[in-house]
Amino acid sequence: MNHSRRDVLKLGALAAGAAALAPTLAGAADTVSIARADKPLNILILGGTGFTGPHQVRYALARGHKITLFNRGRRPQDWPAEVEELTGDRETGDVVALKGRRWDVCIDNPTSVPHWVRDVGEVLKGQVDHYIFISTLSVYGDSATPGQDEDAALEVYAGEDVLAETRASLVANMALYGPLKAACEAEAQKWFGDITTIIRPGLIVGPGDETDRFSYWPLRVRRGGEILAPGDGRDPVQVIDARDLAEWTIRMAEQRVFGRFNAMGPNYEMGMDQLLYGIHAVTGGSARFSWVPVDFLEAQKVSAWGDMPAWVPGVGDSAGFARHRNQRAIEQGLSFRPLADTVAATLAWFDAQTEERRATVRAGIKPEREAEVLAAWKARASVLQSSAPGSA
Repeated sequence: MNHSRRDVLKLGALAAGAAALAPTLAGAADTVSIARADKPLNILILGGTGFTGPHQVRYALARGHKITLFNRGRRPQDWPAEVEELTGDRETGDVVALKGRRWDVCIDNPTSVPHWVRDVGEVLKGQVDHYIFISTLSVYGDSATPGQDEDAALEVYAGEDVLAETRASLVANMALYGPLKAACEAEAQKWFGDITTIIRPGLIVGPGDETDRFSYWPLRVRRGGEILAPGDGRDPVQVIDARDLAEWTIRMAEQRVFGRFNAMGPNYEMGMDQLLYGIHAVTGGSARFSWVPVDFLEAQKVSAWGDMPAWVPGVGDSAGFARHRNQRAIEQGLSFRPLADTVAATLAWFDAQTEERRATVRAGIKPEREAEVLAAWKARASVLQSSAPGSA
């Protein structure tokens, strides 16, 4: 793979910085002093026990806010301070525990079907002064155009009754994910109007990720050896650490900022090569990357995003997938911790899981299949080399 001198210098700086920071970053978030907010808020978090929710809770408590959680009560957690917990089930419309209460802000984390928004809207309209809906970049209808901002056209639901869609119907047909999230945004605007904030993250990564859609790469690079790497390294990658997203969401609540925001990083276009070399700078070891062209991966039925997590080709129909503009969010204070921090914290979290959990990485190509594809790629390269003009 060829790089310009500028690329080489940038990769070298990334690697050197990551290597210097890695020994101390795994526990950095636990030791940094968090300043108290100027005005304590009474915050309602819908969910709060999934991926980003616990990071929101801990940061908000450190900032001096009062927290109420509303969820099904199936994932009890220990918190560093008092947290009120209300139980209900939004899938069945059981939101009675929210009636007759007031909060300064509601943060809606887990919603993916519109009737969940409608049901809380019927109860919370007039009971909250700010509603923050965590959406997704998947709401955009065009993945081919780079540089789209928050005003780009959204997916359109094509079914009969969007409010009849359930979590089960979404699980059965994940193609509905973008259209239903877009419909959720519309429902939020219907009920909460100009006190609505819509945050659209890309791939959320870091400690606590049970999907392993990012964790695959730090784990694979740490294991070492020859690694199947997709494309030529220049395809862009956009991710956001769950802690950055959570903490910024709380700050948006504190500042009462309304509107729509693309929430992903970093604040420059990061290539897949920068991601993998940055990870290697943290893990060290004998990892070697074999960059395999997209057409060969497709012929081998190696899937983008599935077998090769966090990656899609940066050309054609997916040229804009990881090139969304994030300037509006950055202007409102969204910041990004170093990649080395995310990698070290992800590995530390994964290593602290049970032996059973660590035994299965839930995303990425399986080791046996990776070896097969690499062998096929070497065989093809050998044939091409032997048939080249002037070969012996």
